[in-house]
Amino acid sequence: MAIPRGDAVALARALIKIDSRNPTLAPDSPGEGECARFLASVLDDWGFSVGLLETGVPNRPNVVARIGPNDAPALMLNGHLDVVGVEGMVHEPFGAELRDGRIYGRGSGDMKAGVASMCAAAVAGAGTRSERQILVTAVVDEEYESLGTRALLSAGVRAEAAIITEPTRLAICPAHRGFVWMDVAFKGRAAHGSRYDIGVDAITHAGLVLAELDKLEQTREAGPRHPLLGRGSLHASTISGGVGLSTYPEECRLAIERRTLPGESAEKAMKEITDACAAVRASHLRLDARVTLTTAQLPSDVAVDSLIVERLSKALQREKVPLRIEGLSAWTDAALLNEAGVPTICFGPGDIALAHAAEEFVQVEEIEVATQVLTTVVREWCSGEG
Repeated sequence: MAIPRGDAVALARALIKIDSRNPTLAPDSPGEGECARFLASVLDDWGFSVGLLETGVPNRPNVVARIGPNDAPALMLNGHLDVVGVEGMVHEPFGAELRDGRIYGRGSGDMKAGVASMCAAAVAGAGTRSERQILVTAVVDEEYESLGTRALLSAGVRAEAAIITEPTRLAICPAHRGFVWMDVAFKGRAAHGSRYDIGVDAITHAGLVLAELDKLEQTREAGPRHPLLGRGSLHASTISGGVGLSTYPEECRLAIERRTLPGESAEKAMKEITDACAAVRASHLRLDARVTLTTAQLPSDVAVDSLIVERLSKALQREKVPLRIEGLSAWTDAALLNEAGVPTICFGPGDIALAHAAEEFVQVEEIEVATQVLTTVVREWCSGEG
């Protein structure tokens, strides 16, 4: 399928029509391979120098495309190609139907419209005599464990700054929270329901710890806050245990998610849980709880007066688009790029509230405006301004 050079809307619809569900999240899916190869072909037709970077997982390559001098300073435009499952959707997941100024489909907002916008902006804004380089990276697996961006960084791909075109409703988002996933295993003692003298109720112990954590959660409003993100948070995600009505439960497992602010660590999150267990154990001596870390991702934070925020802010103002600087509610690969020394912010078409939803769509007008603003950023970057 030929996509007209620089046509962001046509490219977005073509990408949405390709099933690129993350195979870890949707085991019956084909993965991102077809989508990556299609995008690589389009960018090659548009004049980019294009390569597919293997991630160590079959049929799941990253797209790495460059325009401008290879040895010049680079601005990275980044997005992910994987999408989540389609169960429960109320419209055709991969139809890319255009209706009432909207494009419907899984991944329309999260985030193939953003990928299309950044690609179209790169080709429109980079001139033939560019002094600097634009690096377009379309990665896999952002929705699960970021294998794509991790492979990108392992291969030594870097830039002076980066914009990830996640759905932000055209707001500049320099910061987002991190998260810590923890598991708490409670050990009780199985006994007949009539034997209160020997039974130890692991589920009740879990409930007591949850009550202690709820007291902690009530204090967060008066605790540390980030100017864009507000406070951190904690919630119980899943709980399981017990074997029958007439048996004291020997085991109970509790999964907890802690959303962290910049400056908060996984160790701090773990200590909150272990301290809650210790507080309960002080009055319930038979409490036996083991806290383990499942996984953790860092928060992301770029100063609002940084060069990349200033550059994008000026582009919005020049294109007469309202300037909004906000915190992003969801986690993104920006955290990994920032950790690697690449100042990275998010800006793109679409609404994160529609991501993964039964109805997912993106406004065509937002695609066009995002492309226009990013084109200004690219043009000024490539001309050596700023």
